[in-house]
Amino acid sequence: MSEKKSYGFTTTILHNDRQKPIEHGSLHKPIHTSVTFGYNDARQLASVFQGKEAGFRYGRQGNPTISALEDKITKMEDGVSTLCFATGMGAIGAVFQALLRAGDHIVSSSFLFGNTNSLWQTAAGQGVQVAFADATDVANVEAALTPATRLVFLETIANPRTQVADLARIGQLCKERGILFVVDNTMTSPYLFRPKTVGAGLVVNALTKSIGGHGNALGGSLTDTGAYDWSAFPNIAANYKRNPPAQWGMAQLRAKALRDFGASLAPEAAHHIAVGAETLALRMERASSNALAVTSMLAADERVAAVYYPGLASHPQHALATDLFKAYGSLFSFELKDGIDCFDYLNRLKLGISASNLGDTRTLVIPVSHTIFYEMGAERRASMGIAESLIRVSVGIEDTADLLDDFQSALAG
Repeated sequence: MSEKKSYGFTTTILHNDRQKPIEHGSLHKPIHTSVTFGYNDARQLASVFQGKEAGFRYGRQGNPTISALEDKITKMEDGVSTLCFATGMGAIGAVFQALLRAGDHIVSSSFLFGNTNSLWQTAAGQGVQVAFADATDVANVEAALTPATRLVFLETIANPRTQVADLARIGQLCKERGILFVVDNTMTSPYLFRPKTVGAGLVVNALTKSIGGHGNALGGSLTDTGAYDWSAFPNIAANYKRNPPAQWGMAQLRAKALRDFGASLAPEAAHHIAVGAETLALRMERASSNALAVTSMLAADERVAAVYYPGLASHPQHALATDLFKAYGSLFSFELKDGIDCFDYLNRLKLGISASNLGDTRTLVIPVSHTIFYEMGAERRASMGIAESLIRVSVGIEDTADLLDDFQSALAG
């Protein structure tokens, strides 16, 4: 495989490890469990620690297995570098931990994953001001900006109500104002969408979800796309400015979030995720197709009150999603008509598994208000449009006819 030739998404990921020497001709980068790395020349050890040459220092800041996964994610996102973390929340937390200071201001989408919402509440308690805005319209984000705004944080497709952010216009706004644009790409994945195309400087991926794909490993990543000018970011410490400005952000993130905070990915998990990533495109195509088929069926059923999926023409941001994404993803949610108990419905499903995860090969279902969004309270749920009967579905890769029969049969009672 030639580095100079341009290959497709899956071909690139499948053969990426082989672009660098691998022990014994292995096709996958092996699992390196060592947390320490020795050097025959003490001067070389010092040079690695000082960032003057490439090398591994200590397992908390990476090892060869994790580095191979980081390179794979960078290729997926068409970025310049990637850092991997123990979880997706570890990756988002790294942004707060390493880049923000008391008195800073951020603008976040108001339609947000519950744990991320909780993290921003923690940030607010530590002196970082947080403004929530309806990101389906750039005007709302612009109105929320202040002179102290350091970053804008959005999800591509909101979990669980599937609102789609006005990504391109918000990206242009951030570029004009010199603000770091951070996009969580978990719900779309790099196969369906690359946030770099709308000016995102940092891209978050919860590797636990679609990229890993099999529900067998936790992980998260931050990718620097090269779209942001780090010389404009005021919170970079002087000792990380010894490198060219393009490297400042990731140097500080690696030191502050991995070395100091320790949210490090384990090599065994990195290996599972790297292997799972090889089939990302195939799984996303199947899951997206299944999701469209199931939501179309549910939307036509009189026992269903509402269905939320960007692939449906009735979705408020359907046209926007069509312009942005290769397909509409595997996540949808729906509400049942009054008189149909959501718990009884879920218990009648044979294939849909009551469980909390996304992007698995299997279809997973969960009653949102009573589980993952319970802690935030009824008032906050109502402000996000989350009904008490809302069911979130992460569609898997089962045979389409089997899923249609399962979801329809459960409606019959």
